[in-house]
Amino acid sequence: MEVQGRIKMIGETQTFGNNGFRKREIVVTTEEQYPQHIMVEFVQDKTDLLNNYKEGQQVKISINLRGREWVNPQGETKYFNSIQGWRIEALQTEAGDSSLPPVPPMDAFEPAGDLNEDDHDDLPF
Repeated sequence: MEVQGRIKMIGETQTFGNNGFRKREIVVTTEEQYPQHIMVEFVQDKTDLLNNYKEGQQVKISINLRGREWVNPQGETKYFNSIQGWRIEALQTEAGDSSLPPVPPMDAFEPAGDLNEDDHDDLPF
């Protein structure tokens, strides 16, 4: 699965426990009719993937949904979901997209001067 949007926030890398579990969070705001602020966590060696990104940048993040079960001290079972990122890539903005050839200015086209209004037009409209 993937989520696309603009980076709203990139957190610092956090380390937990004796084994040094590392986690880093990023929030991406989707660009749709009702924008969503999606928090994605990168863990362990994947936390370094966020080093080359900054707030405001357009990105596409490959994600996995994770779920876990936890029983609290009162014996109640709770369920938690997380969105875990495993790849992130910058999206090119349309203004900076150099894959399209430049459009020549309008004055580079010569006007058609030999139009004959009496010619049959086979267009259906």
